Amino acid sequence: MILSGDRESEVVYLASEVGITEALFGKSPEEKVAIVKKEAKLAPTMFLGDGINDAPAMQAATVGIAFGQNSDITAEAAHAVVLDPSLRKVDELIHIGRRMKRIALQSAVGGMALSMIGMLLAATGYLPPITGAVAQEIIDIAAVMNALRVALPGKDLQSDDL
Repeated sequence: MILSGDRESEVVYLASEVGITEALFGKSPEEKVAIVKKEAKLAPTMFLGDGINDAPAMQAATVGIAFGQNSDITAEAAHAVVLDPSLRKVDELIHIGRRMKRIALQSAVGGMALSMIGMLLAATGYLPPITGAVAQEIIDIAAVMNALRVALPGKDLQSDDL
């Protein structure tokens, strides 16, 4: 859905360009907040805004993204700021966020699973205390090293259809 305060012709044109079927135009900041709150109750939402009047709707959304560098107020209200006003950069941000979440979950769950196995081995007497302590340190280092992968450049930072 595109939700905008702009004129119908601009909003409908943009919606058709990016393949969005529902376009709401000419909405006031208050109407935007009400619509975003309603949609946020149904599913996770992302609100992308470029002006001061978009700040309240950004805060009402699951994720608010400030588009461009027009306002400090907008940037402060957003969860993320995309400085280059390009939808490709927003797509890239989404891919980076998904990659970060995937790597963080791998590191956390993998580290906890290995620690649980170590604790079970220690509880049953198969892992002596000193060896268990060393194994725990190795597990911690492995989890941190895996998490550091997030700093490496990703391969798929944009959707193919953009």
